Amino acid sequence: MIGAAKAWVRRHWPRLSLRTYLFASFFLVAALPGVGAVFLRVYENTLVRQTEAELAAQGAALAASAAAMWPGTSSTLPARAPVMGRRPYEAAGSTEVDLSSTPILPERPAPVPAWPPTADAQAAAARFAPVLGQTREATLASILLLDRQGRLVTGSKAGGSYAALPEVTSALDGRPATTLRRNGAYRAVYRFEWLSRAAAIRVHHARPIFVDGQVVGVLLLSRSARALFVGLYEDRGKIAFGVLAILGALIVLSGLLSRGIARPIDQLRQAARGVAAGQGSVPAVPPTAAIEIQDLYRDFAVMAEAIDKRSRYLRDFAHAVSHEFKTPLAAIRGAIELLQDHADDMGPEDRRRFLANVDADAMRLTLLVSRLLELARADMMTAASDGIADVVATARRLADALGSAECAIAVEVETPVPAAAMPQATLEAVLATLLDNSRQAGASAITIDVRQEQDLLVTVTDNGSGIPRADRGRIFEPFFTSRRARGGTGLGLPIARSLLASAGGELELLDTPSGTAFRLTLPALP
Repeated sequence: MIGAAKAWVRRHWPRLSLRTYLFASFFLVAALPGVGAVFLRVYENTLVRQTEAELAAQGAALAASAAAMWPGTSSTLPARAPVMGRRPYEAAGSTEVDLSSTPILPERPAPVPAWPPTADAQAAAARFAPVLGQTREATLASILLLDRQGRLVTGSKAGGSYAALPEVTSALDGRPATTLRRNGAYRAVYRFEWLSRAAAIRVHHARPIFVDGQVVGVLLLSRSARALFVGLYEDRGKIAFGVLAILGALIVLSGLLSRGIARPIDQLRQAARGVAAGQGSVPAVPPTAAIEIQDLYRDFAVMAEAIDKRSRYLRDFAHAVSHEFKTPLAAIRGAIELLQDHADDMGPEDRRRFLANVDADAMRLTLLVSRLLELARADMMTAASDGIADVVATARRLADALGSAECAIAVEVETPVPAAAMPQATLEAVLATLLDNSRQAGASAITIDVRQEQDLLVTVTDNGSGIPRADRGRIFEPFFTSRRARGGTGLGLPIARSLLASAGGELELLDTPSGTAFRLTLPALP
């Protein structure tokens, strides 16, 4: 089951760049403190609003009960005009406070001395007292009853006036109001309670009491907001789930980084050590790795293949060099031993013949060394980027220089062609090598055809003896030659091909029924 899930993930994994992995990691790590702080702020504000909503609901219920118990009618209540066009309890469930925008007022002051409360308010308080007492015990809220003038009817400071408080003023005008005030009696209980903005705040809610459309009194309720840390403890299950979700996100992110960056790099490191030791293999490109790392895997595979190819080339090259040098060196050594042992018994003609053989073998060694240096320079050569070669003019100049009555060289150009983007000397060396090989193969007619397709194409065709089909796959191998007895080194074509490759061109042998045909593909100037 797990293996199938992993295979499905590998097939459907999106191609993500290394920047995306890093940005996602840094963004999440940077956002976690902010997310936690925002959560605490929002949660604390929710606790304050919840307290306000509870006070508003209690006030609405108590105001309705007080109105039902209030003595008298509208004819006996002349103090304030009716509040027209308003439903008395329409705002019971609304919330008005916000810790980030609502101003925090000072602690509620002591009531201002005033005349005794109205008789109807005192009578209502006597009837309403049991309800207020039971509500205080159940909700732990402070509940005060005020008459229509804002004077206290209940409590130890009955007779004092709160008419100047903004929330009471609003309620006397028929509008429920909530304010946030400092709590002077607050004492910290928890060690980190100072982190809470609402710890030392008390929510005050004023609710008007309507009888026959008139405000006959006000209920003033207040209670401390539910403490943040108490709320966290009460909601510990939900918070623990959130913490586990964050940890899960971090674990997923760690796995993402491991699968996308760390693990592929470690595999590539091990593969590099194996390749360096000559016994490693190139790992497959991991589908879940970052795009840059996938490209690195592909480039590593190309590099490993090139290193392996170069290693095989150097091994074969060293073997061929030792073989090519061994024969003339053995001949030179044998001739010297014969001369040392029998020089006095040899006639002048024999000595001249042995010395001529030694000189010929030494000349062959000198030629091999010079051609090897040319091949090395061709393999390591980097062509000048600003080289320009006039292909047609170069071909005609070589045709005039190397052509003869025994071997005619013709240059054919169908349409005007641009110059080649390569050094002039490189093109001359390659064409001279091909023309010289054709002449040595006994060709009596050589054609140089120049045309342009996507690149410049130069085809050198002759009617010589041709190359045996069995040898055509090896003609570009160093030291392979069918004219060794006539002094051939087998390095001319490898040098020509390396020179063209360094200039951005190609040299290939074409399949022809007779004779030989080589095609040069040259980069054209724009």
